[in-house]
Amino acid sequence: MKKIEANTITQTTQPLISVIIPTHNNADTIRTAIESILRQTYSHIEVIVVDDNSTDNTRQVVTDMQKEDSRLQYYLLPSDDAERIDPILKRNTNAGYAARNFGFTKARGELITFQDGDDASILNRLEIQYSLLTEHNATHITTECSPFSEALVGTISTQNIVGTILGPEDIWKLSQKAKGLIAKISPHLNSTIHFHHKRLRLLNKLFFGNLAPYPGAGNSPMFKREVIEKVLFRKLADRVWPSFMGRGADRDFNFQVAETFKNSYYFPISLYLWRK
Repeated sequence: MKKIEANTITQTTQPLISVIIPTHNNADTIRTAIESILRQTYSHIEVIVVDDNSTDNTRQVVTDMQKEDSRLQYYLLPSDDAERIDPILKRNTNAGYAARNFGFTKARGELITFQDGDDASILNRLEIQYSLLTEHNATHITTECSPFSEALVGTISTQNIVGTILGPEDIWKLSQKAKGLIAKISPHLNSTIHFHHKRLRLLNKLFFGNLAPYPGAGNSPMFKREVIEKVLFRKLADRVWPSFMGRGADRDFNFQVAETFKNSYYFPISLYLWRK
């Protein structure tokens, strides 16, 4: 990795990439997250921040940054998610799903990706992801993440791909292994049964094929715009590939894309900094 100061490549002849940033009470980290996108080496972007009804000063931080860069947009999610916190699991099981869907309605780019409001990206993430997606004529790709480190913020990747690339057939097979029997037989029935019943000891094998994660960083895929014509993020009740602890919106979205388009790839190169 090496440090760079600002954008190094102007790609106005290249496709516009929409970067959607869902955020909820990320006032302390949102500036770092946004700056890591605005300073990307691939500069033909729009950055769409969707505030999922924060109660801190996230809005002020973002609107102040708008004065510095016209590519940055701020939207308040029109309605709050009343089902955000599961009363039994006592955790946020719907984190970001509605905000990301709302971001789709504002996105103008030919390509779309995400950046979480408490993480950061290596500064050539978009450039590398775009190159990989184009080179393989993929509809949807994922890459890897590393633990967040201040030392890595503001760096560019000089890594090569080391490891096994997974292609459309590989990932489609993973999607089917991870898909529960009931969802294969009747997606409608799968949606009508309460999630907590799906987790019961004698029933869970009917609803969870396996619990393997989607390969790569599921929160920062890059995909073509055509994806959102058929696939959206789903609330917990409708997820076919949730996590066993009730989240898994990213897992469900990516497996859904892989199954629908059969043109997904995974590349083992770390481009995203994730705060646990």
